[in-house]
Amino acid sequence: MDTLKNNWSARGFVMAAVASAMFAAAASSSVNAAEAQAAQAPPTKPAIVVLGDSLSAEYGLPRDTGWVNLLRERLAKERFDYSVANSSISGDTTSGGRARLTAVLTRIKPAVVIVELGANDALRGVPLATTEANLRGIVDASLAAHAKVLLVGMYVPPNYGPDYSQKFHAVYERIAKDKKVSLVPFLLAGIEDKPSMFQSDQIHPTVQAQPLLLNNVWPTLKPLLAAGASQ
Repeated sequence: MDTLKNNWSARGFVMAAVASAMFAAAASSSVNAAEAQAAQAPPTKPAIVVLGDSLSAEYGLPRDTGWVNLLRERLAKERFDYSVANSSISGDTTSGGRARLTAVLTRIKPAVVIVELGANDALRGVPLATTEANLRGIVDASLAAHAKVLLVGMYVPPNYGPDYSQKFHAVYERIAKDKKVSLVPFLLAGIEDKPSMFQSDQIHPTVQAQPLLLNNVWPTLKPLLAAGASQ
């Protein structure tokens, strides 16, 4: 895991889940899409909810080419009878995700919640204690709703300082251990030192990188899927 962190830091990338004013239009579009999806009738099959930011909201990608849509295809291919609700918004923070989670849980009643949030908090200077409290709140609410939780961690670039970077990532590890939930340490593992796998902003992964993102999630997600939902 140190290798992943060092490679990411050596590149000096801004965090892949960047939230700023330049993404306001994308955020608005993603909000509308997320709200439209959440407004749909609850699925009749077990549901997986992805609560994320631009990494999961297909920022800069053609529609239905992101890793979340590839997850739908993987589930069908491996004959797991689950629906997938993408409740991801570009630029979202842990506070935003926490604020809208209750409505998502109420409407969809997911069997699994994938939490891919937190990097934008660091970009905005949100105190680590606040980020951790929000993530814990998201995990607690999901568990209380009888959903399994998969937490997706993130690393921060070196300009934040090695001490902060270590403490930031430790938040995810600590929550996963304390709450006994599954953890994907780094969604971008394997592409963090490959510029060709990123869009021109060198922040968001390309279409070609999306299968690799899914491959980072799938081995940890698959054990959480109920055997009864596989045909």
